[in-house]
Amino acid sequence: MTGAAPTISDDQLGEMLELIEGSDSVELKVTIPEAEHRSAIGALGMDALEAHIRQVFFFDTPDLRLYESGLVVRARRTQAKGDDSVVKLRPVVPAELPSELRASASFNVEVDAMPGGFVCSGSMKGKLKTGAVREAIRGERALHNLYSKEQRELFAERRPDLLELDELSILGPLFVLKLKFSPEGYGRKLVAEVWIYPDYSRVLELSTKCAPSEAFQVAAETRAYLVSRGVDLAGEQQPKTRKALEFFSQQLKADRD
Repeated sequence: MTGAAPTISDDQLGEMLELIEGSDSVELKVTIPEAEHRSAIGALGMDALEAHIRQVFFFDTPDLRLYESGLVVRARRTQAKGDDSVVKLRPVVPAELPSELRASASFNVEVDAMPGGFVCSGSMKGKLKTGAVREAIRGERALHNLYSKEQRELFAERRPDLLELDELSILGPLFVLKLKFSPEGYGRKLVAEVWIYPDYSRVLELSTKCAPSEAFQVAAETRAYLVSRGVDLAGEQQPKTRKALEFFSQQLKADRD
């Protein structure tokens, strides 16, 4: 079933337009209901053997004080591509960000738009040597060493309760399969990510990135293409990060009780 995708109000549309105008990029996303995963994979001709394996870790307090204050701290290992880290602010208003932060080559402002909603984030990314994340998770490297000076400064400016990076709990790992592909009949690249949670539940997200100036055209073309292939766009959207953080938060609390 494809059904009707959720819509946003006129007021929300105006807010989204303002955010897009001030952003560096737009990522159009949709999560597919778990019961429809197999049919969507087949309809789009995805080849699982071409996917890269990722291992994702989040760092927060057991009660998610960082996330609740609009801060996401993450590190990843990627098969054959090395490690990386990010300090993410979400949500943000581009016009309210400091000019020196916007000027950083490591900082990107992006609007994530999905059926029925949107959010604007600012991400400070960093590259790491292969093996750095594993060393930190094993206790052989301090967590703060996964982050650049710029990232640590951004964290210090936005952290709640004067939390230190090395005080944070490890939330993970989460296994992710990421596939970049060009489906037949679609003139752009699509990205498919399958997030596999420890309880074996899964989130399948399809996405494509574009410049702010072409966001609405690309959104219309992408929606039309997916509908034509029978992909269900009407399901409840499942934010990947929130689902992961809530899962591991509950696990940490259970372990402490």
